[in-house]
Amino acid sequence: MDNKKKYDVIIIGGGPAGLTAAIYCARRELKTLVIAKAVGGQAALAAEVQNWPGEQSISGFELAQKIQKQAEKLSVEFSSNEVLAITKAEAGFSVKTNAEELFAKSVILAFGLTPRDLGVPGEEKFKGRGVSYCATCDGPLFKQKTVAVVGAGNSALEAAEYLSKLAKQVYLINRSEKFSGEEETEKQAGKLKNLETLCGAEIKEIAGSSKVEKIIIANQSTSEIKELLVDGVFVEIGHAPQTGWLKDTVGLNDRGEVITDKSARTSVEGIFAAGDCTDVGYKQMIIAAGEGAKAALSAYKFVASSSGKTAAPDWGLCKK
Repeated sequence: MDNKKKYDVIIIGGGPAGLTAAIYCARRELKTLVIAKAVGGQAALAAEVQNWPGEQSISGFELAQKIQKQAEKLSVEFSSNEVLAITKAEAGFSVKTNAEELFAKSVILAFGLTPRDLGVPGEEKFKGRGVSYCATCDGPLFKQKTVAVVGAGNSALEAAEYLSKLAKQVYLINRSEKFSGEEETEKQAGKLKNLETLCGAEIKEIAGSSKVEKIIIANQSTSEIKELLVDGVFVEIGHAPQTGWLKDTVGLNDRGEVITDKSARTSVEGIFAAGDCTDVGYKQMIIAAGEGAKAALSAYKFVASSSGKTAAPDWGLCKK
């Protein structure tokens, strides 16, 4: 442990939950490190955010940058390495990354969710070369081209509507016979002249040479196979927590979410969790930020207690 870099808290994830946790930890004078491949997480992919208090309209990327700068001003450190494992160590935890092994008195898990893959041939090959998981990020690259959107919920319907303003032709492919999004959103999508809906259809393969050129789809009822010439495929089938590496570390529910209590504590003392990777309902940026603050305050109390110090009381518990 003597050769490892030491921190009071290591936060894994740089979305709204992780960044907010970092600010709260730093304000309690905890030596804090945020490990995140991309600061901002899924929130940074939003073209426009209109429900963040104090900001009438701001891009997710700009908002993430503003929060990161605030954290950096408080001396929070950042790393883009990948965390491989967390193991119990004397008086804390060993956090192993792809580059080094670190020590932390406490850990906050805040790495959000990852887009679900279709799991079909060609998908992996053409990621970044026609296969996308963010319409608002990559849509402008497909102006006056033909694209397919895959999904049944609001995210797929909204992506299709957005892309219809840019692309020449949009195919909305839904393996079910009905959509699961809001009726009004579906109604708006149905009015688009350059949008063709294919229900009961499933993509079997994404094909091309150096980039996406076509998709092979199958009718669920008749098994009829046909090809559609497209320049891009936007996958909008939801997100999932990438928590398989934690299954022997902390408690997970049947959806793979980290189980937390009302104080953001996990099943392991000293490990806390916040945001979309947890079992907390309502996967929203502002809720993730609030949970991040809660996790930070809980981590602060844990670190103070472990060090034999008295934690400063919460505002709500101060005597009048």
